[in-house]
This record gives sequence, structure tokens and C-alpha cells, in this order.
Amino acid sequence: MNVNDLASRASIYIRNVEQALDQIGRPIDGRVAEVVEAAKAYLKDSKHYFKEGDYATAISTASYAEGLLDALRMMGIMDIRWLTPSQLTAPARSKVFVAGTFDLLHPGHVLYLKQAWELGRVIAVVSRDSTVERIKRRRPIIPEDQRAFMVGSIEYVERARVGYEGDMFKVVEEEKPDIILLGPNQPFDESQIARELERRGINARVLRAKEEAKCDLCSTTRIVQKILSLNNKD
Repeated sequence: MNVNDLASRASIYIRNVEQALDQIGRPIDGRVAEVVEAAKAYLKDSKHYFKEGDYATAISTASYAEGLLDALRMMGIMDIRWLTPSQLTAPARSKVFVAGTFDLLHPGHVLYLKQAWELGRVIAVVSRDSTVERIKRRRPIIPEDQRAFMVGSIEYVERARVGYEGDMFKVVEEEKPDIILLGPNQPFDESQIARELERRGINARVLRAKEEAKCDLCSTTRIVQKILSLNNKD
């Protein structure tokens, strides 16, 4: 089995455990809660090994989590439905491209990356400091390498990298994604991007993230304003 096949299989295991945990809606306590927490811990380990490229260990730890949850199902304690490999194969194999400034991370960023993860393996591209300054007329608060490190540490992201100055499609040509997922508020036209991709011979679907996080501080600008207002009070 080659590395790509092993990675796809690991991704399938991880996704199946994730969707099983999502089915646990009612409050749980006692020993059952301990079992579920153990499954979550194994899932977290599995995601860590996956990001490190240790796909065999990722499969093993995800299997431990699957076994714990399946035991609860077999004992009639929880009604958990497992998806078939065919239902999980497409997302496991698809490479999803996301991009943004990702300056001060907030729930909107996490929700965007989670939606991307639901579509496939996420490659996140962080805008260069010079690009942010040119487009937004200000330098980012967090430098590019640190932003890439932070985004790459989020569990939904397989890998993060810094983009290029100028040609925004150069990094797309290198990564060759299956899907490009735009953020809900990113000022890009899907049809124009699709035409440019076709012109460059890149076969990728262009989608728009549907949900926008709703919270008071789901914006870098609002976070900065909040910090300034608190400092002014002091």
C-alpha cells in the first residue's frame, strides 16, 4: 500500500469516528462519559499522527476510539451509526484549498476550516505580510510565519503554508487541489476564479462556505477595537 492510499484510509477512520461522536447528543456521565472521553483522546492522538505523516499509527489510534464507541453501541447504551467506506472515500481523497490572512484567529476561521475538513484534506494558504499590506492598506498584526504555524496547528488542517506575492494562482498550480473553498465574506467571484483555473488547466471545483460564525468577536477588526477600548478604560 502506497503512502497516498494509507493516508486516505487513515482519513476515513478519523472521519468515521468524528461523525460517530457527533451523534452523541444527550448528556452523559459516569463510566459512559469516561469511555467517550477516552475515545475523544484517541481521536485527538490519531489526528496528531496524521498531521505528522504517521498514517499507520493514526489508523491504530482511530481504531481504538472506534472500538470503544462500538462497544457502547453493542451494549445498547448508545445508538451509533457507522458510515460505510464508500460514503467516506470521496472526502478522504479530495484535497481542499483554503486561503486567507488568518491574522487574529477567531471562531469564524475555525468554522471555515471545519467546513473545508468536511469536504476533504485541508491545505491552508496564509497571505504574505506584503500581500496583506497591499490589499488591506495595513500590515498584519501577526507575522506570516507565525500565522501559518497557528493555522497549521488547528486540527482540521492537514498542512499550512505561506502563499506568494503577486500571482495568487501560482500556489494553486503547485497544490493541484480538487476543491477551492472560499470564505463566506471573501471578495472573490466564483465564476471568474473558475475561468482562470480552466485557462491554466487546473481541474478544481470552486465552492463558497455557507455558514458565517455569529459572535461578537468573530472579526479581527472587532477584536482589535475591543482591545483598544479596554486599554482606553485603563
